Amino acid sequence: MENLITIKNQYNSLDELQNALKNNVNFSCTKEYDIWEQRVDNNGNLAQCLVLKKSNMHAVKLFFINEKTLKANHIIPNKIMQAYFGKSEKRYQNVLEIITGKIKTAVLEPSQKKAFNEIEAEVVRIVS
Repeated sequence: MENLITIKNQYNSLDELQNALKNNVNFSCTKEYDIWEQRVDNNGNLAQCLVLKKSNMHAVKLFFINEKTLKANHIIPNKIMQAYFGKSEKRYQNVLEIITGKIKTAVLEPSQKKAFNEIEAEVVRIVS
């Protein structure tokens, strides 16, 4: 689950965006390195993003695509939970891994979609 969000000029950096979200939302808001996608910045370092965490299984990662557009992705913020329930990055999977992956997706998707929509609505309300 992902979405693009157009923001106001006053929130054009992660620090300003973090301050606005910390003061106006009920979710935990932290600035972290993007370990989920391994994105790099212009200097070749691991890029940073904002993580709005609802629980150990539901969070939204926000990062800038350009100066007026944020990209919001659903993530599992807990690293152990991410290892078990996150999207597999393996190039080749055996049949058992494919089947269990489909079951995990079917069971988790409704609650993940609900949490993503709830967090995204709060972000849009504040920054748009």
